[in-house]
Amino acid sequence: MALEIRETFRVAAPVDRVWRFLMDPAAVASCMPGASLDEVVDERTFLGTVRVRIGAISASYKGRIRFDEVDDAGRTIRAVAEGRETGGGTAKGTLTSRLSALPDGSTEVIAEASIDLTGRVVQVGRGMIQGVSAQLFKEFVAKVSAKLETPATELAAAVAPAPAEGESIRLLPLLLSVLRDAIVRFFRRLLGRPVAGGPQGPSA
Repeated sequence: MALEIRETFRVAAPVDRVWRFLMDPAAVASCMPGASLDEVVDERTFLGTVRVRIGAISASYKGRIRFDEVDDAGRTIRAVAEGRETGGGTAKGTLTSRLSALPDGSTEVIAEASIDLTGRVVQVGRGMIQGVSAQLFKEFVAKVSAKLETPATELAAAVAPAPAEGESIRLLPLLLSVLRDAIVRFFRRLLGRPVAGGPQGPSA
């Protein structure tokens, strides 16, 4: 299953600080739900694990990510990743992140990914995977913002302990949220009016 993902977010921190963060694989992994950094092969190659659980389906991908292109002047990173799941599935893809300094001193980050998945996870369907990916991305952005937007003197005391080994992404609440949003959109299209306020009685 091939997926294309594009997300944009802002961080209230200088572009240099955000750039240093994205170049630090341990820092990035600490903000990514279910991910762990296992080994630093060299300054551009890293081994890691991503654990996923969707209802009764769980998967653990072990693989490699490499910074294929690094443009310090243009603040652009292109990473190539590949992993294999213990049940036989695979995940391969590329991720490009571009940073831009904004006039107010904050940073805009544009992330684009092309991913190809095989194995048990694809059974949940493309729409569900994309919806869950969007929810997980929001969690990642929230953690990145919390780290980078906190003054350095407070950051050391605010860092949470590393997740316990074997911790995985708990996706059931996210799936329910995605399913609820899909149902709301369906009834909006069916009725031709918003459903948030409930049905309206006939006019007098």
